[in-house]
Amino acid sequence: MADDANFDAGPDVLNSAAQGRLRSIIERVERLEEDKAAVQNDIKEVFAEAKGEGYDVKVLRKVIRIRKQDKAKRQEEESITDLYLSALGEI
Repeated sequence: MADDANFDAGPDVLNSAAQGRLRSIIERVERLEEDKAAVQNDIKEVFAEAKGEGYDVKVLRKVIRIRKQDKAKRQEEESITDLYLSALGEI
């Protein structure tokens, strides 16, 4: 970055087109953050519903995480986990 002593942080550093573009980017990110918060709230409600029906939410989250993984990667991880548990005498 340029020497901080010479850096002018005033609004005239960016031309009006760049300022408009920057404002547009910031506003888009803000809207997406609001959408993300709404989706996270919806997910929370679904987990609360599942818990109310007797499902174990911790296990549901684990199943969702596992389903996101590539099958080969998942199998490799399971093999290594079994190896480590066996070495510790846990299985």
